[in-house]
Amino acid sequence: MNGKGPAQTLQIRRVGIDTWRESVVYLHRDCPVVRAEGFQALSKVTVHANGTTLTAVLNVVDDERIVARCELGVSEDAFARLQVAEGHAARVDHAEPPPSIAALHRKIAGDRLGREDLQAIVADIAAARYSKIELAAFVVATHQFELDRDEVLHLTQAMAAVGQRLDWAHDVGAGPVVDKHCIGGIPGNRTSMLVVPIVAAHGLWCPKTSSRAITSPAGTADTMEVLADVALPTQRLAEILRATRGCLAWGGTAGLSPADDILISVERPLALDSPGQMVASILSKKLAAGSTHLLLDIPVGPTAKVRSMPEAQRLKKLFEFVADRLGLHLDAVITDGRQPIGRGIGPVLEARDVMQVLGNAPDAPNDLRQKALRLAGRMIEFDPDVRGGDGWRIARDILESGRALERMNAIIDAQGRRTPPPPGPLTFDVAAPVSGTVVGVDNLRLARIARLTGAPQVPSAGVDLAVRLGDRVEAGQPLYRLHACYEADLAFARAMAEADSGWRIGDAATLPRDIVDGRGLS
Repeated sequence: MNGKGPAQTLQIRRVGIDTWRESVVYLHRDCPVVRAEGFQALSKVTVHANGTTLTAVLNVVDDERIVARCELGVSEDAFARLQVAEGHAARVDHAEPPPSIAALHRKIAGDRLGREDLQAIVADIAAARYSKIELAAFVVATHQFELDRDEVLHLTQAMAAVGQRLDWAHDVGAGPVVDKHCIGGIPGNRTSMLVVPIVAAHGLWCPKTSSRAITSPAGTADTMEVLADVALPTQRLAEILRATRGCLAWGGTAGLSPADDILISVERPLALDSPGQMVASILSKKLAAGSTHLLLDIPVGPTAKVRSMPEAQRLKKLFEFVADRLGLHLDAVITDGRQPIGRGIGPVLEARDVMQVLGNAPDAPNDLRQKALRLAGRMIEFDPDVRGGDGWRIARDILESGRALERMNAIIDAQGRRTPPPPGPLTFDVAAPVSGTVVGVDNLRLARIARLTGAPQVPSAGVDLAVRLGDRVEAGQPLYRLHACYEADLAFARAMAEADSGWRIGDAATLPRDIVDGRGLS
């Protein structure tokens, strides 16, 4: 309020615009409220309606077909938060700065933040008091001025504390609640969709919640969504777990660490994933999901998120430091990230690979199968009744016997089975320009090419690989096939692939060696 008297009430009008986790409202330039309050475009305002208060960013419009002079237009996100009908009365005031804005400014200046500072920032983020501009400032500041390990711990605790938090102690007693997570950066690496049914068939509880893709062509939630519903409210998630002991759900709907989902909406377009934010994002979600034991996959390769073994060891120690202080048992493994895992890159193609492995198909991608078995074996060894070293054999027996496929089908049915569409009908084969041996793969470029085909927004789009590191190829032989559903997407992806396929062909003697961790997981 500006002291000029009561604010004029306006009628709410739903404006069908998806503003992606940001509340945006619209006022006509000639609206009396705009003139009286001195509102300007991109001002932050507070909306009051039916006892609900909402902070939003203002857009000013000139077209009465969008918003009339005495209406308050609200975006889809704002309309969902207000939970009122169209035509309901609302009033608009100038928004006060978020309580934590001073702490944000200090981080932008490079200062170290304490526990209370980060708790305040996360509380304001979860309450949607930050605009996208302010969120971007926080993400960039924590990337430029890297969080120290205590800041990461405090950020993780703050993110886990807001939103819902699940507790499975009543169901499992003192037994472990297990989960597995990969830090990402390797296209096609859908081991989670194999690990969950294997360990659930063994008898362990595995509430796997995943984010959607941030910078990749598909996340676990995107890929699982072509097979089953992943937008599961907490109660439904609990029912599925009690019935099957496993699930593969999107964490956003369950309300677990909601501040993380808001931050991801900014990290995605910026293509930023700083170590501190990564640790806080992953561990806060696992803590909120009620996990007691976590297997963490850290791939290392020249075009992975983590490029060197020293960098991987530093990240591993940071995860271990934070997890230990949160009471979370963490087993972090460093794996070979020199090339994609499996053949498909994109939701439908990756789902196909997963179901081939679960069905023990002769042509199933063996690299995906072997990595999933090793990871599942490590998780099975969280079971106090399993001797160290026996996990891989148990995981293999569960997969080969068909019990893993049976459990996956039970999980899919419990979540709500869907029929996956076929791969995109528009195709183009990217061929080897010369003969030789495949000695290098650019994961980042392949991911960008796959995203240009439309993945993950278009589930049927993506890249289907034909060769791998170490394979001998002849000039003109297909390296991979592009799949798209729209001509424009195929044209963009084709142009990028023809400029640089992402594959390096040369002498077999230059093939880089495997990356192997201390316990032999490659």
